[in-house]
Amino acid sequence: MILGLGIPELVVILVIVLVIFGPKNLPKLGASLGKTVKNLREGMESTDDSKDSKDSKQVEAEDVTVVDDSDSDKDDK
Repeated sequence: MILGLGIPELVVILVIVLVIFGPKNLPKLGASLGKTVKNLREGMESTDDSKDSKDSKQVEAEDVTVVDDSDSDKDDK
């Protein structure tokens, strides 16, 4: 059961979709729906990847050690 829908409800929905769009347009509708889902998944994965790369850049920036050269300037005078 998907969202409380049983087999009879899904059959009724399928018949209504078939009547509205017709048998010739169903493959086009399925293909466009599949492309939409694929693009949505790829977009979600790329968002997760960009967050991971931002975190790694932040860690790299925190690992940098700052050297204070002010003491060496005093010795030169």
